[in-house]
Amino acid sequence: MTVLKTYARLWADDTDQVLPLLRDLTGAEPDLRFAFDGVELTAVGDFLLIAGPPRERARYAHATATAIVLDLDEVTAALRRARARITTPESTSATGRFLYARHPGGAEIEYVEWVPELVERVIGP
Repeated sequence: MTVLKTYARLWADDTDQVLPLLRDLTGAEPDLRFAFDGVELTAVGDFLLIAGPPRERARYAHATATAIVLDLDEVTAALRRARARITTPESTSATGRFLYARHPGGAEIEYVEWVPELVERVIGP
């Protein structure tokens, strides 16, 4: 049950206004950039930029971070053992499978199991 990468979430109205600074701060180009359910997601370094109208972004504001995991089934089992509450059931996106869970104590995290090609490209073999 390995966490491969964790992204801090950033919120913005427009990706193109924020992206130059993130490139400068991280020294990196985006690993991901795609539209999803009314927002645009861009991963740069250890930041996940969630951009779009405030009303659309608000639907994702309940999570404090995004954790990329090796095996979502193992994470789900660990979350259940810890009595975490799955707040958004498992679903899929262009990057793989994901769910949201609220940990005991209140932190809410998005867990994502990337498709193998993405793991290889971003994390490495």
